[in-house]
Amino acid sequence: MPKTAKFLLIGSSEAYSGKSAIVLGMAHQLQSTGLDIAYGKPVGTCLDHTQAEVVEEDLQFMAQTLKLPEHRLLPMLLPLDQTTVAQRLAGTDQTNYQQKLQRYADYADSDLVLLEGAGTLDEGKLFDLSLAQMTEQLDAAVVLVSRFHSALIVDSLLTAQQQLGDALVGVVINDVLLDQMETVQTQIQPFLERQGIEVLGILPRNDLLRSVSVGVLAQQLGAEILCRPDRLDLMVESLKIGAMNVNSALEYFRKGRNMAIVTGGDRTDIQLAAFETSTQCLILTGHLPPSATILSRAEDLEIPVLSVDLDTLTTVEIIDRAFGQVRLHEPIKIQSVFQMAQTHVKINRLLDKLGLAPVASVG
Repeated sequence: MPKTAKFLLIGSSEAYSGKSAIVLGMAHQLQSTGLDIAYGKPVGTCLDHTQAEVVEEDLQFMAQTLKLPEHRLLPMLLPLDQTTVAQRLAGTDQTNYQQKLQRYADYADSDLVLLEGAGTLDEGKLFDLSLAQMTEQLDAAVVLVSRFHSALIVDSLLTAQQQLGDALVGVVINDVLLDQMETVQTQIQPFLERQGIEVLGILPRNDLLRSVSVGVLAQQLGAEILCRPDRLDLMVESLKIGAMNVNSALEYFRKGRNMAIVTGGDRTDIQLAAFETSTQCLILTGHLPPSATILSRAEDLEIPVLSVDLDTLTTVEIIDRAFGQVRLHEPIKIQSVFQMAQTHVKINRLLDKLGLAPVASVG
């Protein structure tokens, strides 16, 4: 008699909760127990339109990173973008997506089918592919990832519990600042567990995972690279603006780590001060060229210098947006995700909740 896979949906109550990192870390942990897993992302939200067919980038990334064979990758059912939404609203798309979802049963010869939900609980509802609708159709278990902002996190989790009922097997609380960790462990976790919501992991904030490469910043800003184009792989964890006197700037910069410093192209004093601190790149605004001294010093220190034809405010807004939508695709981030999942996610407890036994022992 063929075995029937269990479906586990991993969703989030808000976009950019760190869900993709948790999915990757949990999938790697589940693989390390010896389980044969399949992966899919029914509602595509990270789309690459440059190829002949629309491609879901997360699907490709997970396949490569977890070394999943073709028959363990479930096809995307819906590329969620302006075009597909407009077609649905106009009535030109009358596809029965619930029926398409049922085809996922064809992948049931694996031990566990891991499905990544869209950005929020409701995303995809227009197509009958919201998290709750998929959960019901597949008789799936659900783990929710929630980014910690404040104790009010409990509101969204209680609302999710109302929607999902017994299908919700646990939550992972992500991105907790160290000075808030005790509050989460001693107040929020016990409260949630008294409400029947098991906390399967509490993950501390990881600045590396929130970081952006200099290359991505250069691309987003449309910047001219004035020196060290070979160091665009450097990771930027924070942003500082150099618009004060040089003594104040030094004090301000010394509080930062792995910074991108945005300042005017004519502020040689600020640029030199940046070189004395943990600076990963200089971003010069106003399209003013720096002095030869600055470029020579940056060359020696292997610090890329970017020039943008933008004002400071616009530059900062673009960089902030890049930080808010970071991807995991750098190898250093992948290793960090694996380590965090191993340390902070109770994978054996999850297996218990799913009624699965590890094939091999896991730490």
